[in-house]
Amino acid sequence: MSQNILDFSDITGKDVFTNKGSYCGTVKDIELNLGKFAVRAVVVGAEKGSYLAQKVGGSKNVVIPYRMVQSVDDIIIIKDFQTSQVDDAEQEEAEA
Repeated sequence: MSQNILDFSDITGKDVFTNKGSYCGTVKDIELNLGKFAVRAVVVGAEKGSYLAQKVGGSKNVVIPYRMVQSVDDIIIIKDFQTSQVDDAEQEEAEA
């Protein structure tokens, strides 16, 4: 994915969908890796009844590793995933 500079406010509040078109929620926050000056993850508010809420059991905020983000424009598109993939990706990011 190409590297573009965006303001934090440009990302928060955007709708998040999977690459298969399932609605996940909206971006509530981002996590930064200050050592690399890069976005580490996006925190998505999983709205009741959304694809993401169904996958993770109704958690309010879900941390999605940034490497799962495919596109940031008017909406954010993430890779379709299984719950274990998000957990594994978070563990790998924590170890890096």
